[in-house]
Amino acid sequence: MVNISRRADPKRGLIRLVKDIRRDGQLYVLLLIAVAFVILFKYAAYPGLRIAFMNYKPARGYAGSEWVGFDIFAKVFSDKDFTRALSNSLSFNFLDLAVGFPIPILLAILLNELRLKKFKRISQTILYLPHFLSWVIIASIALTLFKPETGLVNILLRNAGVIDQGIPFLTEKWHWAVTYLLIGVWQGMGWGSIIYLAAITGISAELYEAATVDGASRLRKIWHVTLPGIRPTMVTLLIMNLGRVMGSNFERLDSLGNVQVKPFQYQLAIYIYEKGLAGGNFSRATAVGLFQSLVGLLLVLAADRVAKKLGEDGLI
Repeated sequence: MVNISRRADPKRGLIRLVKDIRRDGQLYVLLLIAVAFVILFKYAAYPGLRIAFMNYKPARGYAGSEWVGFDIFAKVFSDKDFTRALSNSLSFNFLDLAVGFPIPILLAILLNELRLKKFKRISQTILYLPHFLSWVIIASIALTLFKPETGLVNILLRNAGVIDQGIPFLTEKWHWAVTYLLIGVWQGMGWGSIIYLAAITGISAELYEAATVDGASRLRKIWHVTLPGIRPTMVTLLIMNLGRVMGSNFERLDSLGNVQVKPFQYQLAIYIYEKGLAGGNFSRATAVGLFQSLVGLLLVLAADRVAKKLGEDGLI
């Protein structure tokens, strides 16, 4: 009973808090800066979501703009361009998830199996670098490499006798779709593998030793030790990625797109820019953004529920 009363004593808690702040004051200050940025850029904008329910005019402000309820959403959902943009976004994002999600896992396992530490570090650095490049730079490199007539890739393929004429990687919609997806996988796979490598290092070495004693091969160890060890991480990242299937990257689409591939390039980010921001229709842009966020939240909650039913911890 004495111990319980001491723990419940608010004075002791306050004294402990003061001691912690004195000891780790610099860390608390750094944390406060990060928290302030999150609040400013993530939460401070929430009051502006009412624009989606108003015929918002910047010159009139919130007070002078007319409140229209769900009229903006009704206009958006009845717009054929929105339907096309939504269909393209869902199709490409699910394909991006199906193709891009397993690659970092495979890459992390391959890097973990490398025995030459110097080669491993060099490989990791090379694979991480694309993540830090802007899509403008990546697109300029891609356009140079994949030009139908003068691109390096087509020149090498013609010289090798594989093709007779250049492949329109970025100028024909179906070739563009494949190229767009693969470039996205290449850009993000190195960075995505970092989390899996960290999860692999957390697996007990005793499990690998026990598998070795049992005569397991390297592939058996990967299948029965490594993959089960990182399964919680895989489930968590899959749930988080499902929340982004409604989104689209304007910089990526705009940099790699052109008029010839417009049927596939026209996704929600392009729709928001053309029908909303470029035309000064901020209410429509906000309504579509809010719709994307709500659907993404529902997908995350549904995936989390399914994960828990399958025996995983989930996110919530």
